[in-house]
Amino acid sequence: MPLIPEEPQIHEKAQGPRATPASGRTAPTPRPVPGPRPAAPPRPGRPGPARPAPPTQRASRDTAAAKPGPSGPAAPAAAPAAPQIQLIPATPDGALDAAEEAVDLLLDSGRTPGDVLVITTGEPHPWAAHELSFGDAAYWAQHEAGDDVFYADATVADRAASRAVVVVALNGGPEAAAVTALSVAHSRAGALLIVCGDPQRINSVLGAGV
Repeated sequence: MPLIPEEPQIHEKAQGPRATPASGRTAPTPRPVPGPRPAAPPRPGRPGPARPAPPTQRASRDTAAAKPGPSGPAAPAAAPAAPQIQLIPATPDGALDAAEEAVDLLLDSGRTPGDVLVITTGEPHPWAAHELSFGDAAYWAQHEAGDDVFYADATVADRAASRAVVVVALNGGPEAAAVTALSVAHSRAGALLIVCGDPQRINSVLGAGV
């Protein structure tokens, strides 16, 4: 009887790669190729290098401070009011006496002597002449003391400081002296300006813009 060739036996070790793993064994999972690492997240409390720091509470406080309060912005200081002007009709010869009477009425009404400045356009007041006899320094020292009525000629009245009441006696002198006296008196009078003289002359000078 002829022999039938046996089929070749395929041994397990000669087999090719298995399509599936043997039972009880798990094929390792392929690991991804490591790429560039992402930037690490910032730590709590420390901002990352690319993120700006958030605005702090100080900015909101500064903004609130910039807003006006309930009372609103302070109003600008009001300009000083112009003094009240009183005219006392008098001739050049009687203007100085009229000024003296006005000073007496002011002091009787409660004004202190240091509140009053008297300016003359003609002959100086006897008090001024007396004080000037002791020298210019002694005369102006009386003005600096500010405790008595001060009498000044129109030519030097611009050196006098402001006082609450200024009295002008138009007791003669050139027209320029009257203009100077009224201009200085108007700028130095804080509350009241009294002018003793010819009303027409006074009004013409005051109407010129004094």
